[in-house]
Amino acid sequence: MTPTDYLLAALAASAAGAINAIAGGGTLISFPALLALGVPPIVANVTNTVALVPGFVGSAWSLRRDLVGQRRRIIWLLPAATIGGLLGGILLLATSERVFSQMIPFLIVGAVILLALGDRVKRHVVARIPSDRMGREALIVPALAILFAAIYGGYFGGGLGIIILAVLGAVVADSLKRINALKQTISCTANAAAAVLFMFSGDVLWVLAAVMAVGAVIGGVAGGHIAGRLTSRWLQRAVLAVGILAAIAYLVR
Repeated sequence: MTPTDYLLAALAASAAGAINAIAGGGTLISFPALLALGVPPIVANVTNTVALVPGFVGSAWSLRRDLVGQRRRIIWLLPAATIGGLLGGILLLATSERVFSQMIPFLIVGAVILLALGDRVKRHVVARIPSDRMGREALIVPALAILFAAIYGGYFGGGLGIIILAVLGAVVADSLKRINALKQTISCTANAAAAVLFMFSGDVLWVLAAVMAVGAVIGGVAGGHIAGRLTSRWLQRAVLAVGILAAIAYLVR
């Protein structure tokens, strides 16, 4: 890759980090960017996952105060996210380049649909839990749901946060703020588990991943600072448009 390619990848990762902090869906920017730079699909997916993990960790860490009192949920749900992320990563590495290439347009479109449903899911969660009361939920079924969601997250990951939010919103009796902190922690865990596996796969382009990681952290910090001042609706629409165009371009190619 040329210096220009690395610069473009860093800019895409920076945009992804900022978008993840503000609205979610950053994968729909960084993953197609790597494909456009000529990176093979599975290598692009693996490298993208490893590169964006620092941004997920930073986001989850910034919300740690809202996890106070959620120890029981963490004990049940994080192991499920870890196992699911590992299984999804194993499934990805067992998939051939040809098959994964054929799946890319559908994976991107699926992520676009999930992102488009995000606001509706949030409204449903808010309507269901109008108070800040914490409940004593039965967490066996949610843990199984998180397991399957994390398998998807380890395999591709676009829109994973929306799936997790929908699961938690259906079963957790708490405020949206605290549920969102739990969602970020679960998403981070699933992605980190897959990333650890990918690190030993031999498919990570390490220089590219390092450059993107720096960009993702910078974008995430910047996005965190402006998140409260910028409406996410138009940003989401822009991400959705990019995702749709990427899916169409890849399908036509």
